[in-house]
Amino acid sequence: MFSEEDFDDWKIRMKAYLAAQDNDMWFVITDGPLKILKPNTAIAVTDGARQMLEKQRSEWTSDDKKKANLDNVAKDILYKTLDKNTFSKIKMCPTVKEIWEKLIQICEGNEQTKENKLYVAMQRFENLKMKAEETLSEFDERFSSLGK
Repeated sequence: MFSEEDFDDWKIRMKAYLAAQDNDMWFVITDGPLKILKPNTAIAVTDGARQMLEKQRSEWTSDDKKKANLDNVAKDILYKTLDKNTFSKIKMCPTVKEIWEKLIQICEGNEQTKENKLYVAMQRFENLKMKAEETLSEFDERFSSLGK
C-alpha cells in the first residue's frame, strides 16, 4: 500500500513491480503512452533511418493493442495501491506518467522541500546518541528510521 511516510520504499517496489509486468511498462511511466508506429513506405530510406508513421487503430495487431494499453494497466496498478486521500489528488491525471510525477511532487516536494528535509535529517543524525538502557539492536532500529 502507498504511504507518504514510506514513499521512497514504495517507489522502489512499484518500479520493480511495473517493470516485471512488461518490459515497456516503465517507459510508459517515464515517457508517456506508447505510440504504435509503422514504417513509412512512401518515403525512400535515407541514411539508414526509416521514417515512421503512427498506425491507424484498425491496423493494430494484438501485440500493438497490448502495448497501447500499457498506460491503462499501469494506472490500474497504481490506483489499487492508493488511499482515498491520495487518489483524490491524482484522479484527474490523464496518463500514468502524470500520475507518477504528481505523486513525486506530493511526497518529495520541490527542491526547497528536499533541502529542508535533508537539513532536518542531518540535524537528527548529529544529535543521535545511544541511550544507556538501549540495546544495539534498538539503537540500530532508531538509526535506520532517521530519514523517515
